Amino acid sequence: MSQLETAKQCAKTMWAGDKASKALGIKVAIREAGSATAHMRVREDMVNGFNVCHGGLIFTLADTAFAFACNAYDRVTFAASASIEFVRPAQLGDKLSAVAREEHRGSRSGYYAVTVENDLGEVVALFRGRAVSRDEPVIAVGNDT
Repeated sequence: MSQLETAKQCAKTMWAGDKASKALGIKVAIREAGSATAHMRVREDMVNGFNVCHGGLIFTLADTAFAFACNAYDRVTFAASASIEFVRPAQLGDKLSAVAREEHRGSRSGYYAVTVENDLGEVVALFRGRAVSRDEPVIAVGNDT
C-alpha cells in the first residue's frame, strides 16, 4: 500500500467513529500523507453573542485537520499540545477551510501547522500542534471500515 493509500485508509477508519466532526458538518480530504484539509460552513448555532463564529469551533476545525494529518502513517497519534492565533473573525455563512501540513515528523512525535481560511482566501486563524504517537495501528488488521 502506498503512503497516500495508507493515509486515506487511516482517515476512513478515523472518520467512522468521529461523531464530533460529523455533528459540526466538517468534511475531510486527504491528498497526501502528512497533510489534510477540513471544511466547515459556519451555521447559526456556531455564532457567539457578537454574531461571529465561536473561536472554540474554529479551533475544533483546525484540530480536526491536524488529527487527520498526523494519523496518516498507521500509528495512533494524539495532540500533546496545540495553540491558535485568531487573525480575523469568521462570519455566519462562511465556508472555512483548514489545511494541515506536516513540518517535522520523528519516530514518535511531529509538528504540524494549520492555516484556517474563509471562502475569500483570507486567513482566519493560524494553529500549531505537536503530536505524539503510540505503537498501535490506526487500521486494525482485517478492518473493512
